[in-house]
Amino acid sequence: MITILTEKVSGELEMLQRHLVILKQVVENEPIGILKLAEETKIPSHKVRYSLRVLEQEGLIKASAPGAVTTGNTRPFLRELDAMIEDLAKRAEDLKNIKIGSSIEN
Repeated sequence: MITILTEKVSGELEMLQRHLVILKQVVENEPIGILKLAEETKIPSHKVRYSLRVLEQEGLIKASAPGAVTTGNTRPFLRELDAMIEDLAKRAEDLKNIKIGSSIEN
């Protein structure tokens, strides 16, 4: 059963994954435009555009005439990314260890 409690977190993780896929493409193929990103990632162009906007607001990419490019903030962010993902994974594991269901009698 999916509830509003879990649906929001699931949606946020899905969006984070999309942003990181887009960022990876920019890092590996800069400069790269929206249409090429959509083609390479199989993500609809309106979602690519949104992810690019978020990444730009975070200072991780910037727009240029030929397409999105990385900034001076990108590499430091990528160096910390594994630790951030490990933290998220630990939090998910902690959630699994909350045994609410086992304390409820059927």
